[in-house]
Amino acid sequence: MDRRTVLLGGSAIAVLSAFALLRPMNAPAEAAEGDFPFKLTDDEWKAKLSPEAYDVLRHEGTERPFTSPLNDEHGTGTFVCAGCDQKLFASETKFDSGTGWPSFYTFIEGGIATSVDDSLFMQRTEVHCSNCGGHQGHVFEDGPEPTGLRYCINGVSLKFVAA
Repeated sequence: MDRRTVLLGGSAIAVLSAFALLRPMNAPAEAAEGDFPFKLTDDEWKAKLSPEAYDVLRHEGTERPFTSPLNDEHGTGTFVCAGCDQKLFASETKFDSGTGWPSFYTFIEGGIATSVDDSLFMQRTEVHCSNCGGHQGHVFEDGPEPTGLRYCINGVSLKFVAA
């Protein structure tokens, strides 16, 4: 049994997905706080993004695991923020973590920032775009070498730009 398996017999992914559903639809959670270079009004964000991407990027939602087409994206290129097009992850750092979300072992320098996330009865490190503050996902210390990190990212918060 590994860290991603819950002792009660269910997968950690299923448990986290269930907890994500407990967040009220109009929850006050917002994108990362701060003065970011790229700014839009809430109405502009709603017009720019799909409802799913808006929920994740602007309200720290979580997409259902194994639903993102980016899980199967293996081309050469760059994964950019779906909100502002900032370069976040190089394709060569992507790996299959088995979690159901696109995962990377490192990021493009300057692309992301982190903050403490105390939701879901635990403390995690949230990853957000350093340009617009959009929520991307979380980083965990169970990734592959050379970093040992796993940037577990919501596919709807990314776009892939082929090289």
